[in-house]
Amino acid sequence: MEEIAGWIALIATVTAALMTAANLGARVTGWGFVMFTLGTVAWIVADVLGAETPLSLLVTHCVLLLVNVFGVWRWLGRQAHYEDSRKQASESSRWQRVPTLFSGGALIGATVKSPGEKPRGTIVDAMFECDSRRLAYAVVSEGGVAGAGETLRAIPPAHLVFAEDEIRCDLSDSDWQALPPIEDDHWPTKAPPPVKDR
Repeated sequence: MEEIAGWIALIATVTAALMTAANLGARVTGWGFVMFTLGTVAWIVADVLGAETPLSLLVTHCVLLLVNVFGVWRWLGRQAHYEDSRKQASESSRWQRVPTLFSGGALIGATVKSPGEKPRGTIVDAMFECDSRRLAYAVVSEGGVAGAGETLRAIPPAHLVFAEDEIRCDLSDSDWQALPPIEDDHWPTKAPPPVKDR
């Protein structure tokens, strides 16, 4: 039984780590914490059944159980509620005589598409001007694997179109490639001008 519990704990923990690391939204992260909770319970069972399990390891797993239950509440409760609320507000605004809304929370991690539906990259951050409270530029990551070898570009808001659940960039392939890549951690201190103004 101890060995079975150990295998369940291992599989659940690795699965949970992949689900939370993928950052695919509140619900996937929340279910990742459910898997962490299942894995932690299995670790505790293995600890109790083990003849030579140190008390410190059992206490560690009990504390991790509390942390994981908190993670379930946070991501399947509060964050999922926020996600549902912003989606509802965005959808409702499409059918009323008000400007259509786009969630700021949905901005980070959104895929930017070209006019021809080709994915350009993923928005990793957005910079705002404090005085005017306007979007200065969005930072889009393209290429690479898990951040290694990626190219970052600062995209002027004039070239971004927020439409329902997606973001489009009206730049042609050549204009996109003409945008200078961000070197290292030297992000622009001001909004880059639209391509037509260069």
